Amino acid sequence: MFAITAIAVVALAAFVIGMIPQFEPSNLFNIDPSNAAGASSFLPFGLVGVWAALPYAIWFFLAIEGVPLAAEESRDPTRDMPRGLIAGMMALLVFAALILVFGPGAAGSAAIQDSTNPLPLAVEKAYGGGNALSTFVNIAGLAGLIASFFSIIFAYSRQTFALSRAGYLPRLLSVTGSRRTPWVALVVPGAIGFLLTLLPPEVTGNGAILINIAVFGATISYVLMMLSHIVLRRREPDLERPYRTPGGVLTSGVALVLGVLAVIATFIVDERAAFITLGVYVLFIAYFAFYSRQHLVAQAPEEEFATIEKAESELAGS
Repeated sequence: MFAITAIAVVALAAFVIGMIPQFEPSNLFNIDPSNAAGASSFLPFGLVGVWAALPYAIWFFLAIEGVPLAAEESRDPTRDMPRGLIAGMMALLVFAALILVFGPGAAGSAAIQDSTNPLPLAVEKAYGGGNALSTFVNIAGLAGLIASFFSIIFAYSRQTFALSRAGYLPRLLSVTGSRRTPWVALVVPGAIGFLLTLLPPEVTGNGAILINIAVFGATISYVLMMLSHIVLRRREPDLERPYRTPGGVLTSGVALVLGVLAVIATFIVDERAAFITLGVYVLFIAYFAFYSRQHLVAQAPEEEFATIEKAESELAGS
């Protein structure tokens, strides 16, 4: 996976370097302004356009929150997790900014505004069709998607296994094999995802609806994470925190507002995808309310380990 990710990074760097000579600032603002409120050459679709773009902007950073799921494999989670998250976010921020500036700046914003594969198209608009850079960027982009498959598989299997082990999901999903691999948590969500891709295009919108469903789910999770941070800071002010969020509740409060706006924006962009995801959430809430909350494990294994470790440290100090 590291090699595939490296190829994708090299491709992004090659894209940016290749587009710099063709860059023209005027290309960034060549979309004709609409009649929306606040529309201009700088914001051709007005303030609502900025709001509607939030679900798409999330894809630049989607799933970076999956890094903490590897905490058990880390030698020093309190040190390594913040470093990994910050480094990952900074890398994504830099590449996102470079791509957003030099892609449309070289090809023209109007030329790629409706494209579902904008990077190769931007190269073709800047240099003409059939060039090596466009082919390389396209192939490396597919390689990057393959790398993301592995990270998504890792994330969903961890979450499914943990929720099942704690009783929130059916216990079958936490069954492990002879090597203690949570194979059911790996296979079942993967099979569901694979079956969804087999649905006809008129149902999935050539994948667009599935993508927007993923974004809606992500925005909901971001809102819940920000709420959890605020609640913990108020209810457990003395809880051990090896890493403290700069700005504390103020930072998470701003992120919470942005998350709520992103959730609402999903209804603006793709109402169908939003309601499908909302329906899935309602089903899971009903499952919890009527069944799983009566079958929760009193104390999950990770909580037991934390309790034992705390008791051992207290004994060692006494």
